[in-house]
Amino acid sequence: MEFDVIFRPENLSQYWEGTINSLWLLLISLVVGGALSLPLAIARVSERAWLRGPVWLFTYVMRGTPLLIQVYLIYYGLAQMDFIQARWDDSLIWKWFKEPFFCAVLAFALNTCAYTVELLAGAIRDTAHGEVEAAHACGFSRWDTMRRLVLPSAMRRSLPGYSNEVIMMLHSTSLASSVPALLDITGAARTIYADFYLPFEAFITAGLIYATLTLILVGLFKLAERHWLAHLQPRKV
Repeated sequence: MEFDVIFRPENLSQYWEGTINSLWLLLISLVVGGALSLPLAIARVSERAWLRGPVWLFTYVMRGTPLLIQVYLIYYGLAQMDFIQARWDDSLIWKWFKEPFFCAVLAFALNTCAYTVELLAGAIRDTAHGEVEAAHACGFSRWDTMRRLVLPSAMRRSLPGYSNEVIMMLHSTSLASSVPALLDITGAARTIYADFYLPFEAFITAGLIYATLTLILVGLFKLAERHWLAHLQPRKV
C-alpha cells in the first residue's frame, strides 16, 4: 500500500474538489427534486385520472430505468440534439445543456423527484381518515386540509424513508464521473488510479469519503427525526 501518494497536496486537492462537486450535485438535486415532488405528489393521489396518470407514468419510467441510462440520455442524447445545439448561444434555456454539471443535476433531480413523489404519496394515503374528518368538521376546505394537515404530517412521517433516498442519491453522485469534464469523488479516484496505477489506495480513499459523508447524513436525519417525530417515539416507563 502506498497511501503516501494519496496524501500529496495535488492529489488531496483533487479529492477535495471532487467532494465539493459531489455535495453540490447532491444539494441542488435534492432541492430541485424536492420542490417538484410536492405538487406532483398531490397530483399522484388525485381522484382525477388526467392528473394522476401522467405523474404515475413519470415515476414509473424514472424508477424503472437505471440512473446511469438517464444521465446518458440527457447528456449524450438530449444535450447533443441538433435542435438544442443550434440554439445554445441564442436561448437562455438551451444554453444550459452545454454545461456537464447542469446535465448531471437535471438527471439526478428528476430521479430523486420520482422516488420522493412516491414516498410522499404513500404517506398522504396513510393519513388517518379521522384526522381529515376532524379538519372538515372544523371548517377547513379541501385545500386547507391538504396544506395545513395532510401534507405536513406526510412529510414528517416520510422522513425515515427520505433519509434512505438522500443517502442513495449521495452514492449515486458517483455516476457523475461518467460525464466528461465533471470531477466528483469517484472521478478523482479514477484520475489518481490512471496517473499512479494505485487502484486500491485510490478507491479505498474514495470509499472512506463516501462512508464519512453517509455517517454525517445519518446523524443529521437522526436529529431531525428526534425533533419532528418525537410524538411517535415509545414512551419510557
